[in-house]
Amino acid sequence: MPAQCTSRQRPVTRLLPFAAASAGLALYARWIRPRLLTWGATRDEIADAYPGDELVPDPDGTSTMATTLPATPETVWAWLVQMGYDRGGWYSWDWLDHYGEPSADRIVPEWQDLEEGQRLTTARGSRSWFTVARLEPNRTLVLRSDLDVPSGRSFDPQTDPLPRARVDGIWGFHLRPTSDGGTRLIVRTRGTGRPRPLTRPFDLLLWEPAHFIMQTRQFHNLRTRAGGELLVA
Repeated sequence: MPAQCTSRQRPVTRLLPFAAASAGLALYARWIRPRLLTWGATRDEIADAYPGDELVPDPDGTSTMATTLPATPETVWAWLVQMGYDRGGWYSWDWLDHYGEPSADRIVPEWQDLEEGQRLTTARGSRSWFTVARLEPNRTLVLRSDLDVPSGRSFDPQTDPLPRARVDGIWGFHLRPTSDGGTRLIVRTRGTGRPRPLTRPFDLLLWEPAHFIMQTRQFHNLRTRAGGELLVA
């Protein structure tokens, strides 16, 4: 009898890891993931449409994250407009997205000029870049990224042949003044990939958690910079 009980228990024991994994995935999908994608944003901010949304009309994924900064939109804009690998950095985890070089802690006048169509290098060697897709000073900055998969090289969808495997997306910064003189910074992302069976698991398992980690760090660092005295190099 003990041997028979043991043999009957083995299938149940083998199923436990699968049950635990399924429960973990269900918890992530229903509770954790929605909060990662909407961290800090109100229901109205999540529901609103923003400039640049039309560039990815049928996204596979989207996120809306927000924070309140203790500075005017003009001050926050001065920090945002100088983003770029070979400019002021990205104000996030520099050891991940800036090769360990610290992001700017000063406003640099020569980095304050930005225009639509301009490319902002994302890494060394200029293999990839963001294109300034929408720009309204002190209010809206939308960066567009079109990447070949798996090389990670950028391409121009207007002039270059479309790669068979690609990821297209936007990273939009929207500034709204608050009644107490601060700024509500709303960050909207929208992305789509082809072929979807290849790119979608990558989005769910890697890009979305990574974006949360990097974006919340950027919020923190922007709050530190914009909330202090506006220093000019």
